[in-house]
Amino acid sequence: MGIEQHKDLIDKNQELWHRKPLLRTVYTDLYRTMQAYRSGAPGKTVELGSGMGSISEVMPDCLRTDLFHFPWLDLVENAYRLSFEDDTVSNLLMVDVFHHLRYPGTALEEFLRVLTPGGRVILMEPGLGLLGRLIYEWMHIEPVGSPHNITWFAPEGWSPNHVDYYAAQGNATGIFTRSMYSDKLSQWKIVEIRQIAALAYAASGGYSGPQLYPAAAYSLIKSLEKFLQLFPKLFATRLMVVLEKL
Repeated sequence: MGIEQHKDLIDKNQELWHRKPLLRTVYTDLYRTMQAYRSGAPGKTVELGSGMGSISEVMPDCLRTDLFHFPWLDLVENAYRLSFEDDTVSNLLMVDVFHHLRYPGTALEEFLRVLTPGGRVILMEPGLGLLGRLIYEWMHIEPVGSPHNITWFAPEGWSPNHVDYYAAQGNATGIFTRSMYSDKLSQWKIVEIRQIAALAYAASGGYSGPQLYPAAAYSLIKSLEKFLQLFPKLFATRLMVVLEKL
C-alpha cells in the first residue's frame, strides 16, 4: 500500500464510520482509557493520525492532525517533523499510529523536542497476546513484523518529506514489553505499559473485518473483558503505552 492509498483508505473509513455505530462506541472507550493518563503539564494536547477526528468527542481541547488535509481536522502534521515549538505540547496521543513509523527512534526524538517537561506520549497499539497475535497475523492485512527488524533511526540523508507507507503491528510490543530496546528509552519515564483484553474492539471488526456481535451486546462483551483481563498473555489485543518526558 502506498502513502496515497493510505489517504484513500481514510476516505473509505469515513463512510464506514457513519454506517457502523459500534465503531464509534469502541473508539470512544479507547479514548476514555487514554484520557485518564493525560499529563497536567502546561501545553497543547495533540493527536497524531487522527483519521476520523473522533477524539474530540472525548477530549474537545485536543488538536486533531494527520498527514493529509481533511476538513474535519485542525492541522497537517508529520510525526518526524512537527510544527510545534520546543516544550509546547503537554500530551501527544496516537491510536494505531506508532506501528506505522518506520523509524521509531527518530520520531521519539521529535516527540521529546516538542513535549514540555512532564509531558506525555500516550499510545494505543495492537497488543500481541495469544488472541491478539491470532487476529493480527491471520485476520488483518498489515504485517506484524519482528522486533529484530526495526530500524531505530532514519539513515543519513533521509528526509521526513519522503515518508512512505510502512506497517509492523508488533513494533510497540517488541519495543516496550521486551528488554532489547530499554536502553534506547533512557530519556523517558515509563508511566504505564498495559496489555488490554479489548475483546469488544477486536470483535467489532474495526475498519477491516466483520462485526461479530450486535451493538446491543456491547455491555455483555465488556463484562466478559473483565474476566479475560486476568490473563493478558492469552487475551490481550491492545497495548497501551504511556511515556513521560523527564
